[in-house]
Amino acid sequence: MLRMIGAVTPAMALAMALPAAPALAQNWNAEIEQTEKGYMLGDPEAPLQLVEFVSYTCPHCAEFESQAEAELRYHYVHEGYAAVEVRHMIRNPIDLAAAMLTECGDPAKFFDNHRAVLATQDEWIARAQGLSEGQRARWQSGPLNSRLKAIASDLEFDELMEQRGLSPSEITACLNDASRAQAIVDLSESNVAEFQVPGTPSFVLNGALLEGVHTWPSLREVLVAERTESE
Repeated sequence: MLRMIGAVTPAMALAMALPAAPALAQNWNAEIEQTEKGYMLGDPEAPLQLVEFVSYTCPHCAEFESQAEAELRYHYVHEGYAAVEVRHMIRNPIDLAAAMLTECGDPAKFFDNHRAVLATQDEWIARAQGLSEGQRARWQSGPLNSRLKAIASDLEFDELMEQRGLSPSEITACLNDASRAQAIVDLSESNVAEFQVPGTPSFVLNGALLEGVHTWPSLREVLVAERTESE
């Protein structure tokens, strides 16, 4: 015979009648991983798998980042509709120095480093345009790591990354990594060959290059259509 352990009070009865509180939604903006060819933000199983090809010296890439961030990251990625993978496109030594520093340190900080470089593009492009002959010479001669460190210093990339929590020794170590520099260049060339990327920014959605799509308004139109079709 079962023994009752106390009577059921009105408050207990009410609690049992209420549905359980729903679990908090997953914040997919907190999910960042280094992939074989870039860095991914969001649910790796999301229905929309977007790859961005970005050059840090491309003004249209900076414009895209400023226009797209709010909706792309805080709607599509946050809610698990899309995952975004950034892949570097290296067009010049500045791109390479910037790419190496966005990757420096904890991979979880990549996307914030990436945004910081693009958000300050106007400032460091102005510095590049005002280089002295001596500075230009430092960029064009000597070992690769010395040239990359000269670029980072002259454009104040090193100061930007120190503000982001990297130490001077960490920054130097990253810029000295010749094998990583070569890997970034090789991956850039591989992406161009694989997808016939015409320029930056360009986008691959679910494995297919989006031809003629190079701005946030045009990409947003594609994403809206794809999401509507999948629902």
